[in-house]
This record gives sequence, C-alpha cells and structure tokens, in this order.
Amino acid sequence: MSGLHELGHLEMIGAIVHQLTRDLSENQIKADGFAQYFVDHTAGVYPTAASGFPWSAASMQVKGDPIADLTEDLAAEQKARVTYDNILRLSDDPDVNDVIKFLREREIVHFQRFGEALQRLRERLDQKNVYYMNPSFDRS
Repeated sequence: MSGLHELGHLEMIGAIVHQLTRDLSENQIKADGFAQYFVDHTAGVYPTAASGFPWSAASMQVKGDPIADLTEDLAAEQKARVTYDNILRLSDDPDVNDVIKFLREREIVHFQRFGEALQRLRERLDQKNVYYMNPSFDRS
C-alpha cells in the first residue's frame, strides 16, 4: 500500500488525538494518565503505538516482490482493522467512533482488493511457473 495512504491514516488519527487533548487541564493530564506523554510532547501529536513505540516508516514493508508485498499488504490491512476494532471497544465518543468506523471499512475493502490482486497474480504466475524468481525484477 502506498505510504501516502498510511500517512493519511496517521493524519486522521492525529487530528482525533489533537481534538481530544488540546483543552486538557493540568488536573485532567495528571488524573487521566497523560502526564508522561505531556512531559515529552505537551499536547502535540506524536504518533506512537498504544505500547508507546514511536511510529516508524519501517512499518511500511516492501521487498519489490509482488507476492511478498501483497501478502504484507493483506496482513497490514488486517492488523489495522483489529486495531480499529479494539478502539471501538474502548471508545464511547460517537464522533471518534464515526471516523474509526470509516477507517475500519477502508481496511476491509483494501484487504479484499489486495486479495483479488494476489489471486490474479497467482493465476498469471501459474501460467508461467515462475515462483522460483521475483517476477518484478528477474526476467526468464
């Protein structure tokens, strides 16, 4: 999947985080477990996983091999969908939930399209029996 697509997701989630945190009081920051984040980033949006690991472009894997790359894309879409499912389990904010549901639906559609592309690729590779090479680079 394109890096632009993934950055678009970061932008939307970042906007939600900004809207939810921009007006926090000092008491809310302390009481709601936001203090450690606040010390490092104030209320600025710093993309991290729920575990605290910063977002990295390394999460957008690419090998240049269509089978490997499509399989990676399928896994990424499913992992994102599960993350959105988990957010929806925890969130009671209808505005946040609407955006998350929209993003979740996109993950499902992308998963379906990547699956279709992988199936088409397999059909073409079956015709040539070229699984022993990288068809985007090696020429037979």
